Amino acid sequence: MPVASRALVALGWLLFFGFFLFRRSPAEPGGVKRDSVSLLGIALQGLAFAAVWMIQRPIPRAGAHLELVEVALDLAAPVLSIASAWFGLWAVRTLGRQWSYAARLIEGHQLIVAGPYRWVRHPIYTAMLGKLIATNFAFGHPLGLGIALVFYMAGTAIRIRSEERLLRGTFGTQYDDYARRVPALIPGIY
Repeated sequence: MPVASRALVALGWLLFFGFFLFRRSPAEPGGVKRDSVSLLGIALQGLAFAAVWMIQRPIPRAGAHLELVEVALDLAAPVLSIASAWFGLWAVRTLGRQWSYAARLIEGHQLIVAGPYRWVRHPIYTAMLGKLIATNFAFGHPLGLGIALVFYMAGTAIRIRSEERLLRGTFGTQYDDYARRVPALIPGIY
């Protein structure tokens, strides 16, 4: 079971990255506003994923007795990975040409509140958090997850502040109203 879980999670990562690798970059229209501080957040999030991949738990020997917790993690990992990938790709599709890696606004930018943006303001980061946790469930050691969550949440906080500064500057009270109604990252929590 652990090998199958790991294979499914790894395959999910290949497909997820394949989507972004073969996706055409959105055209850079005129009137683009950027916040380059978000690049620091991207780097911290990258360190989080590195921690999860680098600090791994040992693969159980074939025929070894598995603890109930290991079985539960191995079952949950591919489910969470697939659900997270779907949620993130849905968010990217909903944003359309407004999506980019780093914080930016384009000319004619619209405030998106449909699709996954009904539940969280930053569903791509929610999806990335799910992928991070799923990867840890399949491969990682609890220590790696602890380290990864510190880096991930710090990077995500930087990116959220960066993006929301741009959105508030453009949409003002409309964005403030949306932010009061919809949590930033985790439905019902934060």
